[in-house]
Amino acid sequence: MNIYIIDLESVPTRYTCEWKTHVPKLFEAYAQQIGRTDVKVINISGGEEQLKATPGAFLNFAQTNIYKNNQLSQIARLFSEEKIKPGDQFIFTDAWNPAVIQLKYMSELLGIPVVTHGLWHAGSYDQQDFLGRLVGDKPWVRHAERSFFHCFDHNHFATDFHIELFVRELLGKGQKRIEKHIDSEKIVLTGWPMEYMTGTLSQYKGLTKRDLILFPHRMAPEKQPGRFRELAAMLPQYEWIICQEQELTKTEYHRLLGESKMVLSLNLQETLGISCFEGAIVDSLPIVPDRLSYREMYDHTWKYPSEWSDQDWERGGKEKLVQHIHQYMENYNQYAEEVILLAQELQRDFFSATTLLDTVFAYDTN
Repeated sequence: MNIYIIDLESVPTRYTCEWKTHVPKLFEAYAQQIGRTDVKVINISGGEEQLKATPGAFLNFAQTNIYKNNQLSQIARLFSEEKIKPGDQFIFTDAWNPAVIQLKYMSELLGIPVVTHGLWHAGSYDQQDFLGRLVGDKPWVRHAERSFFHCFDHNHFATDFHIELFVRELLGKGQKRIEKHIDSEKIVLTGWPMEYMTGTLSQYKGLTKRDLILFPHRMAPEKQPGRFRELAAMLPQYEWIICQEQELTKTEYHRLLGESKMVLSLNLQETLGISCFEGAIVDSLPIVPDRLSYREMYDHTWKYPSEWSDQDWERGGKEKLVQHIHQYMENYNQYAEEVILLAQELQRDFFSATTLLDTVFAYDTN
């Protein structure tokens, strides 16, 4: 059995540059661990050039299509050369990839059944995402996403919040968990393949802490950088940095994380939240709103009432948040041990791809 990894393009400031090497190695190591000598892992890349994302976005809106079309050409060539065999598996590390439609077209018309997996990050079904804000619920995008969903045998999500959002907004208003109206194997709740993060960031633990509060998110409206600046003006005794305004290298960013006492989220859109986990790894306190994926990932220690950074912002919310931030900053040492335990729990439950691996390797073609 061949496992084909359809990877994401490498953007130096995103985790995609680590996934490019980590994900294939993860599958290779797991196959060896469980004695699956029949498995060969093959990465299909759309190019090795490191790309720069569209400002505020996760990827580059134009170049990502060149990249995905290159991947499609390689997949089509593999089919045309009869290298794809029944039972082979294709793992799209970004489910929002139109190539999966052509893959299903070739698989079914050529009579070569394969297994498809898609990892969902976001889409038009989230009104705070770029697609949701700029395209909305236009039929072309909604039907495209539904088609992607049905092309995949297994749709993988990192949080229950994301599953509920996806089902409610894309598959049917008012419907609850997918098990109630479609085969439960169609949707899989799994941690993301980010086992490497603790090791990558370990060298930045133990750095001298500064009275530093970080905004480690994309510069996009749904992340609310303007409100971060308002808070900074109200607490000038601390150092406040919006990371993407600094044009940092990954190493420089990691060092800032290690020196910070707090990573702050005001996000209106989040289906996982990687940067707050990165902060926790290096003992930076993640302070997050009680909404979105944060609700299931963090206990009350780390969450503040959602309305403070949303509808109540101008009705006393920001003042309450200022007091909250001040309390945590002035009592940082009180929370230092708790954040170590938090990082371990997040790694286990949300940033390890055990369920994804188990789903893939449940197929035995021996």
